[in-house]
Amino acid sequence: MVFPKRNMEIKIDKLFRSRRRTVGLEITEDSHLVVRAPRHVGQEYIESIVFKKRDWILAKQQLFRQRKNDYPAKQFVDNENFFYLGKPYPLRLVEGESISLNDYLEFPRRLLLNARDNLIHWYKTCALEKIRERAEFYATVTGLKYSSIRISNAQKRFGSCSYEGNLNFSWRIIMAPLEVIDYVVVHELIHLEEKNHAGGFWRRVGLVLPDYKMRKRFFKNNQGFFNL
Repeated sequence: MVFPKRNMEIKIDKLFRSRRRTVGLEITEDSHLVVRAPRHVGQEYIESIVFKKRDWILAKQQLFRQRKNDYPAKQFVDNENFFYLGKPYPLRLVEGESISLNDYLEFPRRLLLNARDNLIHWYKTCALEKIRERAEFYATVTGLKYSSIRISNAQKRFGSCSYEGNLNFSWRIIMAPLEVIDYVVVHELIHLEEKNHAGGFWRRVGLVLPDYKMRKRFFKNNQGFFNL
């Protein structure tokens, strides 16, 4: 499906349907357009939304292309910094069997062939453990109950909450400081009862994290932080 605009084309790269109520548009870090839509919404309506938002889509795609140039992919060489819980760890290539974290991020040479995938797997394992810990803590604080926690590959949505009470978190947030992780966890927990971002939602977030606005600004002020 293609929409002309000043000799340019807007392509829907992925379309997901679910029980959600509205059509959502997302531009991924590789500049792809992802559309999430309710199951009952017709293709023509989805296409009309994309066409109406074409200027925003093109601007976002250009932004991510520029960002990719500004923050190149990691090379996995000695002393290159990788983040964990907000702290940079220089990479050290070793002869060991598994990735470990001390003063350095010790990365086995045998994993270099698929270095990025192997590091993401390690990040996911760490993220699941840490996020479960924080979710259990804040579930007790708030009295809210979730069904499950899943670690996703989302590039831009650091957290989401399903209608079934499942909480989803991008593995990337394990790179962020703990106070930022806590903000994302609390944000999604509150969504269990407050489904949108109306005033009541933010009031409830503020009751748990009075400084949530400062924590939230981390994402805006650290655009290249989650680059891998």
